[in-house]
Amino acid sequence: MRKSLLLLPALLIVVLLALGSVFIVDEREKALVLQFGQIVKVKEDPGLGFKVPFIQEVVNYDDRILSRDLDPLEVTPSDDRRLVVDAFARYRIADVERFRQAVGAGGLEVASRRLDGILRDTTRNVLGTVSSNDILSTDRAALMQRIRNNAIAEGLGLGLEVIDVRLKRTDLPPANLNATYERMKAEREREAADEIARGNEAAQRVRAQADRTVVELTSDANRQAEITRGEADAERNAIFAEAFGADPEFFEFYRSMTAYERFARQGRSSMVLNPNSEFFNYLQSDQGRAADEAAAAAPTAPATPAATGAGTGEATEGADDAGDTGADAAPATEDETAEADDAATAQPAAEEANAEEDVFVIPADSDASTGG
Repeated sequence: MRKSLLLLPALLIVVLLALGSVFIVDEREKALVLQFGQIVKVKEDPGLGFKVPFIQEVVNYDDRILSRDLDPLEVTPSDDRRLVVDAFARYRIADVERFRQAVGAGGLEVASRRLDGILRDTTRNVLGTVSSNDILSTDRAALMQRIRNNAIAEGLGLGLEVIDVRLKRTDLPPANLNATYERMKAEREREAADEIARGNEAAQRVRAQADRTVVELTSDANRQAEITRGEADAERNAIFAEAFGADPEFFEFYRSMTAYERFARQGRSSMVLNPNSEFFNYLQSDQGRAADEAAAAAPTAPATPAATGAGTGEATEGADDAGDTGADAAPATEDETAEADDAATAQPAAEEANAEEDVFVIPADSDASTGG
C-alpha cells in the first residue's frame, strides 16, 4: 500500500517531465528553443520537438506572409508639389534567429514599428527623386519596385524578407487640393474656349462660303433673267413694230383698248380731259381717228330753205340759235390757234406714254378743265 502511494507521485513527475520536454511546431510557424535567453535550437520543420524541461523554453513565430499598412505619408517630389501617399507592404520572417537577435522579446510589434520606419525612409528617398507626374503616371510600378528593392536590403538586418510594396493612393494635401481643382478647372475652361473659337471660325468660313455661293447664284440668275427679259422686250417691240407696220389702224385700236383696261383697273371714277382729246376716239366711233379725219375733211353743206312752213320755222329757229351763238362767240386769235394745234399734236404722244406706263396723267388746257 505504501509502495503504491509512493509510485503515484513519481509517475506524475515523470509524466510532467515528459510533457515539458516535448513541443509541437505547427506548419504555419517556426520555433526557437531558448535556454536562459540564449538560442539553443531552431525548429523550422513542422512536427514534434524536444527540449529540457523547466530549463529551456520554446518561442513560436508566424511563418506566413504578413501585411503591414503604413500611415499616410507626405512626400515632396522633385517639382516641389507635396503629395500624400498611402502604402502597404507584404513581408515574412525569413531568419528567426536573426529576427530574435534584432527585436529581442518584443517580437512582431517591435519588428512592425522598425519596418514602418524603413518603408517611410525608403519611400521618401525614392519618390523625392522623381516628379509628381511620374508618381501619378504608369511609371509608378517601377517606382514601387525600387522601393521594394531598397526595403529588402534594410529588412534583412531584421531577419525579415520584404516581398512586395504597393502604393495604394496618392493624393494632394487638403491645403493644395482646392487650388489644384481650380487650376484644373481653369485649364479645362481654356481648352473649351479654344474649341469654341475654332468651331466659330469654321462656322464663319462655312457661312461666308454659303453667302458667297448665294450671291453668285443670285447674280447669275438675275443676269440670266435680265438677258431673257431683254430678249423678250426686243421680241415684243419687234412684234409691235410689225403689227403697227401691217395695220396702223388696228394697232391704234389695240393700244386704246389696252389703255381703257388699265385705266379701269386703277379704280378712278373721274377724268379731266380736253373735249378734243383723242383718248376716247374709239368710244365715240368704231372708226377712231379715221372717222374724225373724214368728218373734218368733208365740206360743209349750204343751208337751203325748207319747202313747208314747219321746215321754215325750224330753219329760222336754227338760224336764230346760230345767230345768237355767233353773236356771243368771239373770233379766235392766232396765238390761241397755235396753242390748240400744239395741244392736239402732243396729245397722242402723251396718251401712248401713259398707256405704256400704266399712269394716266392727261394734259388738259384751262378751257377743258372748266368744262369737265
